[in-house]
Amino acid sequence: MTTTSAGTPAPAQKIRKSRRKSTWLTRGDRFWLIVLGGVPAVVVVGLIWIPALVTVGLSMTNWDGFAPLSDSKFVGLENYRQVTTNYPPFWPALQHNLIWLFVTFAIPTVLGMFIAVLLDRELRFTRVYQSAFFLPVVLSLALVGFMWQLIYSRDQGLLNAMLGLHGDRAIDWYGDSKVNLWAVLVAASWRHTGYIMLLYLAGLKAVDPSLREAAAMDGASQTRTFFSVVFPVMRPINIIVLVVTVIESLRAFDLVYVINKGRNGLEVIGALVFSNIVGEGQRIPFGSALATIMLLISLVFIVIYMVAIMREEKR
Repeated sequence: MTTTSAGTPAPAQKIRKSRRKSTWLTRGDRFWLIVLGGVPAVVVVGLIWIPALVTVGLSMTNWDGFAPLSDSKFVGLENYRQVTTNYPPFWPALQHNLIWLFVTFAIPTVLGMFIAVLLDRELRFTRVYQSAFFLPVVLSLALVGFMWQLIYSRDQGLLNAMLGLHGDRAIDWYGDSKVNLWAVLVAASWRHTGYIMLLYLAGLKAVDPSLREAAAMDGASQTRTFFSVVFPVMRPINIIVLVVTVIESLRAFDLVYVINKGRNGLEVIGALVFSNIVGEGQRIPFGSALATIMLLISLVFIVIYMVAIMREEKR
């Protein structure tokens, strides 16, 4: 130990001790740190991860939902084989989810970004426009389904009246399996556009104005400035939009269930999971296998998101 001639600690040691004491947490700080970090962790583990792991486990059993779970047998991947080879609604449902994903990317994402760019220019009444476009987001998909029912109704609907389709020529937009998926996608896109607009508007507000000014001084047009300068800078927002869009597409359920319980052309995986676990023909292991497949598809995009976030933090 380095001491002075008088036997007291050297100044450098005093400074280190002082800094060490200043970084120590008090008992109260540790308590609140545990509470603020521990409670959310317990909630996430208890309400998300444990049910997810239980679902995966149940998907490999033959539990009938009535007998004790201990009487069930391990059947391996048999339920997954039944889902993919002996369950006709599965592949149409997967196809509908992919169509839902493609349309959500092609229409509301592009439209939401376009509206955000316009509103970022501080147009007159821009706050009113923001509220109007964001209003559908606060509505539940079930309510959206009822609202669009007034438009799509075969006999009293607004759309058939505008198109002049009456009598035998009237189209049952929700009932015809050839068109009902596209009709539902229009309603879902109407709601999703406001959400995407809000995300991109927040991203545009965070872009450094000097980047636009430098591009303008170089003679770049507004379109070229956006796609060459602004859009790459908003990479974190683009990743969030990607993940949000994928999750919204995979968990599509409310809207189709309100319309016809996910049947007759509106099969989606979420509705199949619900009908097998909660419906009349309850098959919990079978529905758990469907839910696990949906979870695995979601994990692919979640992993992509996490990798991108970690790369951003390393920069």
